Amino acid sequence: MGKIKLKLVRRTADTLLKKGIGFTDAFERNKQILGNTMPSKKIRNQIAGLLAKIKKHQINQLNKL
Repeated sequence: MGKIKLKLVRRTADTLLKKGIGFTDAFERNKQILGNTMPSKKIRNQIAGLLAKIKKHQINQLNKL
């Protein structure tokens, strides 16, 4: 069950992506962008990781075209 994410994490990540914030495929950079705005470190890290995964997927899709 390691890849299951909470709905809160997925919903928040989608909202942040729609806002147009410049997230990258690097977890550490995303973590810095989120900063102390998240309610806890665990949630911040989960969101940063999911955003990195989404960005990597987008980059791979663009490379295939």
